[in-house]
Amino acid sequence: MDWQQFVMDLNNLNAQHVEEVFARHGAFSVTLTDAGNEPVLEPAPGETPLWSDTCITALFSAEADLAAVADELVETLGIRELPSHRIELLEDRAWEREWLKDFGPMRFGDRLWICPGDTTAPDDAVVVHLDPGLAFGTGTHPTTALCLDWLDGLALDGRTVLDYGCGSGVLAIAAIKLGGHSATAMDIDPQAVTATLANAAHNGLTDSIRVVADDAAVTGYFDVVVANILAGPLIELAESISMRLSSGGELALSGILSDQVNKIQAAYGPWIELDAPVYRSQGDQTWALLSGNRRDN
Repeated sequence: MDWQQFVMDLNNLNAQHVEEVFARHGAFSVTLTDAGNEPVLEPAPGETPLWSDTCITALFSAEADLAAVADELVETLGIRELPSHRIELLEDRAWEREWLKDFGPMRFGDRLWICPGDTTAPDDAVVVHLDPGLAFGTGTHPTTALCLDWLDGLALDGRTVLDYGCGSGVLAIAAIKLGGHSATAMDIDPQAVTATLANAAHNGLTDSIRVVADDAAVTGYFDVVVANILAGPLIELAESISMRLSSGGELALSGILSDQVNKIQAAYGPWIELDAPVYRSQGDQTWALLSGNRRDN
């Protein structure tokens, strides 16, 4: 089955009213995307933020009358003409696997490879098979890549790991594949919990990874803690995250922009002996990873 999609700049139009018109004409899906350069890095669970410059896209069957959709939008919204818009024809494809076209096997450090779906890596690689679903964390973003490189460089054999803000679960899974004994993966986003459970199962690690949706459910101490979230929560939770480490345990913090490093260092200084930051750039942004060891105090 082929498809059509109606793509329009939202401008000042009410997104809900536009969606209602699309729904009346049988839209199979409606998607809101950033039409400018205003990334939303970590919305709260259940929150649907809109950008100041938003594009709305609706998917219809090939038989749908999209000229009628345009006419009803004008009438319902009480406007003289629609904002910039276009109608596109789409050939049918395996949409659930479409994300794979821009996501191939990737190596981190010396041994670790992240492989989407059923793609393959060298025979001697440590392989994580990953389908991120709707959760953050594929290895393509610098913050995740920095954490994966760091994990590959650790001696993880027999150690316990906490992945705080687990997203897709990629860090917890990688830690176990690299020799870790067990991992707890925590995220308050239900989509992240779902994705982590699925990815753990796909990698045969259901018995090795405990997935929880609440900080209060994280119990005990860990040899290694990795928290790839954002600077604000990292600062707010500095003592709580630090106290998850056993004495001498190793910590990695990411999701930090380069101009936020000093604040993170100050927040964790009382508990963690931090090493020099490691930086990685993407586009016009430079991200940092801070790592260190829990002090004996």
